[in-house]
Amino acid sequence: MSQRLAIKARMLLLLALLVVAWLLWSGLFKPLLLALGTFSCLLTVYLARRMGYFDSDIFALGFGPRLFHYWGWLAKEVVKSSLEVSRIVLNPRLPISPQVVELKASAKHPVSQAILGNSITLTPGTLTMDVHDGVIKVHCLTSEGAAALMSGEMDRRVAALGEN
Repeated sequence: MSQRLAIKARMLLLLALLVVAWLLWSGLFKPLLLALGTFSCLLTVYLARRMGYFDSDIFALGFGPRLFHYWGWLAKEVVKSSLEVSRIVLNPRLPISPQVVELKASAKHPVSQAILGNSITLTPGTLTMDVHDGVIKVHCLTSEGAAALMSGEMDRRVAALGEN
């Protein structure tokens, strides 16, 4: 596929995603709002193109069905962490041991590293503070949470997403 055709395909994909997201989240289907939504989606794609957003292969990751399996696993982890954080917060002794840990991301692609950092932040009790040169700095509410993160399961699963 030529570079020009690849850029147009990425632009159309982003436009389709923006339109679908806007329609689902707005829930309003009045003509004026539909026109404004369409205009804002087109403007976003235009500005992204002007900024060179589509010029690299950063969006050419082949996630496929593995992404849906990852989302299912992540949802389960979020529920487990939510229950654990709720148990800690409701405990009168408040048994926390906050700490900052650094995790070396196995994935080399910037998008995969961003997915890892965002997944860590989505999981209650952990917060990604910084991602730089593949090292992710994370604040953990408990030492158990830090140990679970350092076990590398989430890192392994995110790295597997980017494999072709």
